[in-house]
Amino acid sequence: MSRRMGRGIGSHPRARERGIPEATVARLPLYHRALVAFGERGVTTVSSEELAAASGVNSAKLRKDLSHLGSYGTRGVGYDVDYLVYQISRELGLSQDWPVVIVGVGNLGRALASYQGFASRGFRIAALVDGDPAMTGQTVNGLQIQPVAILEDLIRRDSVSIGVVATPASAAQDVCDRLVAAGVTSVLNFAPVPLSVPDGVDVRRVDLATELQILAFHEQRKQIESRQVPGTRPVPLPSPLSGVPNRTEAAG
Repeated sequence: MSRRMGRGIGSHPRARERGIPEATVARLPLYHRALVAFGERGVTTVSSEELAAASGVNSAKLRKDLSHLGSYGTRGVGYDVDYLVYQISRELGLSQDWPVVIVGVGNLGRALASYQGFASRGFRIAALVDGDPAMTGQTVNGLQIQPVAILEDLIRRDSVSIGVVATPASAAQDVCDRLVAAGVTSVLNFAPVPLSVPDGVDVRRVDLATELQILAFHEQRKQIESRQVPGTRPVPLPSPLSGVPNRTEAAG
């Protein structure tokens, strides 16, 4: 079986079938979150400009993205909030239950397990697993931490297709291999190391340290620019971080 380095999570099969661009799929959760917030405030229709501003994109890009869903809005009125939430939820697969297993229940794993926003978006934390025997039996958000020895049994029991790796880097690849062998086809990787997976398995990597380094670069640049004296030659700026990946590994 051929293996490859993890890439960004592929779009939902429905989106793939419809030929929706990956960049559009990556923005759909932003629109969904903004629309839910509008709905909670009692807003029933929203213009493309309002939705774009709430989502952090420009209105032309938003209209093009939504056109892939067959949603064009009503001229002079805008988009129906509830129906657009339904359309996006359907495309992203949020209308069904997605059992998730979290492997590694340290500080980050506990925070993820305790996050209340997953359930409302269709993600159910089905199991918590850790390799430290001292953690077994502890309860986090109503779930008991299970030993890593029964990881495969838990995946089969709950029909898990999404796994979260929140282990130290040294354990991440082995955990990923076991997840995949047990039937997991999508992995969210918080470990500070890229994962190698076979074809047909999608990986999305979240590297918090890298994000902070990128922010530090921009902060340094702003500080240098703020000290620049008008009328003088610009102070040479450091080159951007070379080879640093984006928040998610580039989609193939």
